Amino acid sequence: MARTTTIQALRNRGLSKKTATILADAGFTLEKLAASKVDRLAKFIPKKEAEKVLKKLGAAPAEAKPAPKKEKAKPAAKGRRPASKAAEAEPEAPLTIPTKAPPLTGGEQEIMDGLKEIGRWLPRYVVGELAKKIHGLKLSKKRLHEVLTKIGEKFDLHAIDANESAGIVSAQSIGEPGTQMTMRTFHYAGVAEMNVTLGLPRLIEIVDARRVPSTPIMELYVKSGHSDLEKMRKIATEIEMTSLEDIASIETDLVNMRVLAYPDDHRMRSRGVTWPELEEKMKKYGEVQEVKRQVGNVEKRARALVVEAGEPSFKKLQRLVEQVRTMKIKGIDGISRAIIKKRGEGYVIYTEGSNLSKILELPYVDASRTSTNSIQEIYEVLGIEAARNAIVNEAYNTLQEQGLTVDIRHIMLVSDMMTNDGDVKAIGRHGISGRKSSVLARAAFEITAHHLLRAAITGEVDYLDGVAENVIVGQPVTLGTGAVNLIYQPPAGLPKPSAVAKPKPAPVPAPVPPLPAAAPAEAAEPEERIEEVAP
Repeated sequence: MARTTTIQALRNRGLSKKTATILADAGFTLEKLAASKVDRLAKFIPKKEAEKVLKKLGAAPAEAKPAPKKEKAKPAAKGRRPASKAAEAEPEAPLTIPTKAPPLTGGEQEIMDGLKEIGRWLPRYVVGELAKKIHGLKLSKKRLHEVLTKIGEKFDLHAIDANESAGIVSAQSIGEPGTQMTMRTFHYAGVAEMNVTLGLPRLIEIVDARRVPSTPIMELYVKSGHSDLEKMRKIATEIEMTSLEDIASIETDLVNMRVLAYPDDHRMRSRGVTWPELEEKMKKYGEVQEVKRQVGNVEKRARALVVEAGEPSFKKLQRLVEQVRTMKIKGIDGISRAIIKKRGEGYVIYTEGSNLSKILELPYVDASRTSTNSIQEIYEVLGIEAARNAIVNEAYNTLQEQGLTVDIRHIMLVSDMMTNDGDVKAIGRHGISGRKSSVLARAAFEITAHHLLRAAITGEVDYLDGVAENVIVGQPVTLGTGAVNLIYQPPAGLPKPSAVAKPKPAPVPAPVPPLPAAAPAEAAEPEERIEEVAP
């Protein structure tokens, strides 16, 4: 738990996730880092990165060098003093909140004033759309007020009811169409050579917040010259990852314990690799030599890159072959293929594999339109808001592609839940469901005994605010009618109820004692004896 807290605290101070994880794994806390020197951090991370870390945490690595003896006694205090002096010297600039929305146009301002006069409110997007619709129409003030009142009523009608179970409605609205989705892998956007995961597997990938999608793909736009096919081909070959295996045939010479790579001129031309470029890359491993090569029955002399094993070890030779085969000559890591596709007037490059950070560094790439289907990569490069939009777009397009229409607001709610605390979480036990505050809700999802045991040990309290926990204990759910209490208040005109005398209960007659059960009925009248009379 402490490790997770340290990582989050370091990330909040502007460090990358990778650096924060390395430092937390090394046992550093914020206090230890503030007291550390560059040399100590350099054992775990590069020196430049260590200086950046100390700078961001408020320590002064540059000032710690002149007096190392004094610093050993109180490293944290010494690090803080220069910072406090600097703070006294320079008054702190007041914080300014940036305005992210564009300024209102004339039409939008008129609508905003009209809404203020009639005492209503509409979102900025609706105001913008309305301004476009009524642009050019001559509306009087009275007529405009009528229009705004009608739109306001419609807007209120479409707003969600109070205490409505929005989450359950969204879950059902996405889950039900999900049952009709196919599970196949389709060709991508008419590009026959490239496959992409669509349908239900893709939707599962999105909500599971998978680090790497099963088929990572990038859509790459350029700033200018997108209609020039030759220029686009050149860009495609430049970004495509080219290893030695792609341009040369690699052989093993077991007699001399060496690896020979024979570059093919035709393959080199198609990949845009030149001999000087190849020699420069291979300088560390070996050199170019004229070597005798057996081609069929003929022995020819050919130029080859020779890499010596150095010692008579077959294991080392095998490792060397693998190393030479996968050696990068040019291109961007992770991009195995680049395909050019015509889109409207110009061309777009689709890549198999994704590396957004390196692609955006290229000067000719249009960063505003270039995208990837890897949400985690977007989060790491562009931030949480971009990741949130990527989840909405990917999920919506996946459903649309299958011919399923789901209101975008349901998908927006899901993406907001996945990203609301500054990190992309999965919808499952490792994400949202596993982080619920209610013990019973967590236990109802997965691993019941584990959650109940942990809650009992730590003394957690469940306030029964949600749906699942109230269902478990058999209480009404606090949603809809269960969220309100009704109180009856009689109208003011009704007469007050007067006290009515209660009627006296009627006297109950005394019960008649029952006859004794033992005596039969004939016992009451004894039978007469019949006497015989003689004639």
